[in-house]
Amino acid sequence: MTGGSAAGSGEGSSVSKQLSTLDRYLAVWILAAMAVGLGLGRMIPGLNDVLSKVEIGGVSLPIALGLLIMMYPVLAKVRYNKLDTVTGDRKLMASSLAINWIIGPAVMFALAWILLPDLPEYRTGLIIVGLARCIAMVIIWNDLACGDREAAAVLVALNSVFQVIAFGVLGWFYLDLLPGWLGLGEGQHLDISMWKIALNVVIFLGIPLVAGYLTRRLGEKKLGTKRYENHFLPKIGPFALYGLLFTIVILFALQGKTITSQPLDVVRIALPLLVYFAVMWFGTFALGKAIGLAYDRTATLAFTAAGNNFELAIAVAIATFGVTSGQALSGVVGPLIEVPVLIALVYVSLAWRRKFSPQAVATTASPTSRGER
Repeated sequence: MTGGSAAGSGEGSSVSKQLSTLDRYLAVWILAAMAVGLGLGRMIPGLNDVLSKVEIGGVSLPIALGLLIMMYPVLAKVRYNKLDTVTGDRKLMASSLAINWIIGPAVMFALAWILLPDLPEYRTGLIIVGLARCIAMVIIWNDLACGDREAAAVLVALNSVFQVIAFGVLGWFYLDLLPGWLGLGEGQHLDISMWKIALNVVIFLGIPLVAGYLTRRLGEKKLGTKRYENHFLPKIGPFALYGLLFTIVILFALQGKTITSQPLDVVRIALPLLVYFAVMWFGTFALGKAIGLAYDRTATLAFTAAGNNFELAIAVAIATFGVTSGQALSGVVGPLIEVPVLIALVYVSLAWRRKFSPQAVATTASPTSRGER
């Protein structure tokens, strides 16, 4: 986890008591950050315009900064010398690819058409969200849920490669080709360059991944593995939470006025998103348990399946359809729903650890025993 120690974590103790003081109230901090961001965006005229201008290649620098601060401590904790144990897990790798790049987009496409048949702009925006597989914030959800850090690093890297290659193709398939095949009406063209997607991947995953890898290698060389993990990592750990909260404040400040000025539309968009997150997370968690994965890798598989790259989805929607479009609003509502839902699922995941066999749970240390958490 991100903070200090907590009192006892026996099998019968509550999940709350297993968490540090900082982590125990994480849901409160996140909801407060969302409220602060929405309030700032609503009350300060022109704030969203100022923040939106601080960007490079369509990527918001404040959001990028927050995500980098958030991801760096977690990626510095990854034991990179153990990545081969993940890549050798064929069940995990195959399941992740199938869920993220076949099932996930198809589920979002179906929900968007079923629940928003009369709102084509919002529907298109949600489909774009479904195509943007998570490569950033899922790192911290996984870490909070005591998932497998090495597996998370590999799976988000795998998603990054496929995102560059497949995002444009899947956008054409689900927005242009498939609606025509099914007789649902005229499709919409998605205008996004492979370079823009690659830039998104480099900024949100490449930079913190390289920084985390170099920190681990140089830190272990200078301090030794034991001192690096027991003394250095606990010092940088809290910055993951600070980066998360900063990102949330900036994200919602950017779109606060848009969200609060259209509450009924937000509710319509939120419904398919809620169903999507529930179907993807619970379905994938059940799959992981069914195919015999240990708790830590099951949690990692579930969170990487349920999360989405909201920054890419918003950037694509704005670039293609405009900042005031319904497609852009759908992208903005994405994290409004995703953030509280996935933090709730962190607690669900921790509570379900005891449903696994003692051997499966034992492969993942408890939050209190992992000093660097």
